[in-house]
Amino acid sequence: MNPNFPQQGTPIKLYRHAKSGHSHRVELMLSLLDLPYTMVNLDMAAGAHKAPDFLELSPFGLVPAIEDNGDVLSDSNAILAYLARRYSTDHPWVPEEPLALAEVQRWLSIAAGEIAHGPCAARLVTVFGAPLDQNAAIAKSHALFRVVEPILSTRSFLAGQEATIADIAGYSYIAHAPEGGVDLGPYPAILAWLARIEALPGFVGMARSPLPETT
Repeated sequence: MNPNFPQQGTPIKLYRHAKSGHSHRVELMLSLLDLPYTMVNLDMAAGAHKAPDFLELSPFGLVPAIEDNGDVLSDSNAILAYLARRYSTDHPWVPEEPLALAEVQRWLSIAAGEIAHGPCAARLVTVFGAPLDQNAAIAKSHALFRVVEPILSTRSFLAGQEATIADIAGYSYIAHAPEGGVDLGPYPAILAWLARIEALPGFVGMARSPLPETT
């Protein structure tokens, strides 16, 4: 167990959906930090994420959310930053140096922007039946990956030579992009990056969904 976790504390409670990449970001961070946690799986098809008690934890009705010894947080990237600052013992998941920190923040913005509108959106169509333009999302995914591929050809991780919360924010939807019809075959540097994340001690994957025909 992570020695920074309060000895008298209760496990962190993670409210999630098993196939939500946003939820998986937090689950992966918890596992990499070796923190004790329990999971509350929400039946989102039945509207559990819009129930009044959950809205008290996550006002926008989105997963994930966490409870940590009385502290409540929602928004996956905010939770990553909190967990890294609160519990990291020997790894700079959030760097101190201004330029390095700015680079991490840039990739967090990409996770909330290009990744959300690209591989995340494409996957929402096939996995959850979301009424989105999948062809447009696939095109946005390839446009994103054509930018990311040469970057990862020169560095080990998104923001440099060490893994940061930027990689945790980016991993889930990029790793599962084929579930949305996005072929990762043309991007060997991205595939190598995914493998490096999967080799990190404590890595835990997200539940897989069937693959549609790729484009």
